[in-house]
Amino acid sequence: MAAENVVIMGGGPAGLAAGYELAKKGYRVTLIEKEKQVGGISKTVEKDGYRFDQGGHRFFTKIEEVEQLWNEVLEEDFLLRPRLSRIFYRGKFFDYPIKPFNALSGLGLYESMKIVGSYMKVKVKPIHPEESFEDWVTNRFGYRLFNHFFKSYTEKVWGMSTKELKAEWAAQRIQGLNLVKAVTNALFKQFKKNSIKTLIEEFHYPRLGPGQMYESMARAIEKCGGKVLLNARVSRINMNGPKFIAVEYVDQTGQENRIEADHAISSLPLRDLIHLLRPGLDPDVVKAGDLLKYRDFISVNLALNKEFLFPDNWIYVHSPEVNLGRVQNFKQWSPSMVPEEGCSSLGLEYFCNEGDELWSSPDDDLIDMAVEEISQIGLIEKDIVKWGWVVRVPKAYPVYDDDYQEAMPAIKRFLNGLDNLQTIGRNGLHRYNNMDHSILTGILAAQNIQGARHDLWEVNTDEEYHEEMETKH
Repeated sequence: MAAENVVIMGGGPAGLAAGYELAKKGYRVTLIEKEKQVGGISKTVEKDGYRFDQGGHRFFTKIEEVEQLWNEVLEEDFLLRPRLSRIFYRGKFFDYPIKPFNALSGLGLYESMKIVGSYMKVKVKPIHPEESFEDWVTNRFGYRLFNHFFKSYTEKVWGMSTKELKAEWAAQRIQGLNLVKAVTNALFKQFKKNSIKTLIEEFHYPRLGPGQMYESMARAIEKCGGKVLLNARVSRINMNGPKFIAVEYVDQTGQENRIEADHAISSLPLRDLIHLLRPGLDPDVVKAGDLLKYRDFISVNLALNKEFLFPDNWIYVHSPEVNLGRVQNFKQWSPSMVPEEGCSSLGLEYFCNEGDELWSSPDDDLIDMAVEEISQIGLIEKDIVKWGWVVRVPKAYPVYDDDYQEAMPAIKRFLNGLDNLQTIGRNGLHRYNNMDHSILTGILAAQNIQGARHDLWEVNTDEEYHEEMETKH
């Protein structure tokens, strides 16, 4: 029997994992990626030898298939790194994940007593029904601790009230953690086999950033005979009822191309996928797709004339007086991210919506703002900045709001009715998956093509750990 053709739309972690697994098995894989490099929001970009993540991407998993894939692809360049992250709030640093004694001592005795009282109050009378992010976190930490350490940062990230963000997001991202468990972990820190992912203290990381993992995966696909097409934009997906027939795309020269295949896998944003399908869909499905929203971000990357800045891998900036949301300290992720001795680099993250005032600001204005804000809160001095570089990242985070809850049932019904087209990854499922869970959806989709019957919607619904309250993997 001749090898089957598989076309994969999207070259992020999920799409690459699917392509890698299938290419190894002898399938004829063609992967289409609209950017000039693979990796999606987990790619690593480079300027003057400095390497910058689009956010920070820890490699930590309890999923055996994912860990095996990572080690198989990267081998000796997979570093084990210590984790340190803190919150900057009210001019002070607080440990993150939250360590109750550290947090309470930083806030003072009087406020600490009120926090404990707030926690006891919600244990006696919890919020029910638990509908919003605010409800979910308050039920586990009390309102006052929520107000100090969750509210301001979450509203920066999402650009909406914590009353509007759905409880489902919190349940998916920080399941298993509450104040009692956080205290228990602080008291019995010597027991290293922690079941809560939020509390891990070290992680793996590619020596040259996460892009090194995904660039290596793309090369492995090509080595197995597959094709990885960059600067290629999907323009049309041809269907015959529930059956995928072919994909059309525009290459970097502007030429239209067509690929017929036996199977298709897509990690494209669901809203985009629905509009690309031909013939057109039921208007109700199109309407549901248009309800889906995304949150975007800007990374202002700085090269600095200073050897050591601070020990953290990253810092959350909860302080409401600045727009800055999070700071990545790339030398603490891997020294190889910085090419010059006596220097370091930072990624300053701003959360926004594509097309808004912040997104549309000139690069020079964004760099000036970032330098001003990070010096204002005292993390660096302005005079050590060598240069800045702005990277905009669209559709980084799927939004969980009322529209999402209304839209997904119709979209799921439609997708579940397709014969040979699967959707995977964060945007392909409109789920705020961690990187490892996104990769798992790719692996399972590849297994489905080989005869398995995995339900990809069930990935990351009952794992024993979930990601900490961050903005991305």
